[in-house]
Amino acid sequence: MLRIAALWRHPIKGHGHEALSTSDFIAGQTMPWDRKWAVAHEAAKTDGSTWASCANFSRGGKAPQLMAVRAVSDTDTGIVTLSHPDAGTLSFDPDGDTADFLAWCKNLMPQDRAQSVKVVRADVGMTDTPYTSISLLNTASLADLSGKIGADMTQTRFRGNIWVDGAEPWDEFNWIGKEIRIGTAEFEVVEPITRCLATHANPQTGERDADVLNTLTQHWGHKDFGVYLRATKSGHASVQNKIEFL
Repeated sequence: MLRIAALWRHPIKGHGHEALSTSDFIAGQTMPWDRKWAVAHEAAKTDGSTWASCANFSRGGKAPQLMAVRAVSDTDTGIVTLSHPDAGTLSFDPDGDTADFLAWCKNLMPQDRAQSVKVVRADVGMTDTPYTSISLLNTASLADLSGKIGADMTQTRFRGNIWVDGAEPWDEFNWIGKEIRIGTAEFEVVEPITRCLATHANPQTGERDADVLNTLTQHWGHKDFGVYLRATKSGHASVQNKIEFL
C-alpha cells in the first residue's frame, strides 16, 4: 500500500527546509507556504510580482551552503526562523525589514556569484515550474540512488514536498498522466523533475559531496528524480495517509 512517508515545505525558495506532519492542499495552488518567498540576486530580471525562473534567485545550485539552512515558519505571525551550522539562527518577517536576513546570508554566498539583494513575494509559490506545482518523491528510488552512490542521500537533498513509501523504485515515472488521491486531496501527475547541482550539496554541511547528476545519467540515462503534481481537488493530507490512483 502506498502511504505518505514525509511532508516538507520550503517557505523561502532555496533557503531552508521544514518538516510537517500534516498539510492542507488547495486546487490550483502550490503547497501552502512552500516557496512563498524567493531571494532575488543583483542580476535578477524580475520584481517578484509574477512567477519567474530560478535563474533570478539565490539557490543551492549556485550557492551550496544554502542547502544546509533549516526553516521554521509561524503561519500566524508570518515570522520565519532560519538556522545554519555556521551562520547561526535568525528570525524575521520576509514581508518586513529584511536587512538582517540579507546580511545573515552574505557569508553563505560565494563571492564570485551574484549577491542576494531583495526578498520577493509572488501571488503563486516560486516553484521551478511556470505552473503551480507540488513535488512527489519515492523513498524506494532514494534508496536505490543511495546504493549506487555508496552513501545515504537524505530526503532534504532533493527539496521535495511529498515522499511516498510502498512503491517500487522509479515507479513514480509510470504515474505521469494519471490522477491520484493523497489523503483527501487529489492531484494530476504532470512530468518528471530534472535535477540540478543543488543535489550535490550535503544538507548537514552545505558542502558538495556526491555526484548525483552523473550517477543518474550513468545508471538510468537521465537526470530526473521525482515528479511534479498539479493539485486538482482541495483536501488535507498527513504523514501515513494512503495514496491511491483514481
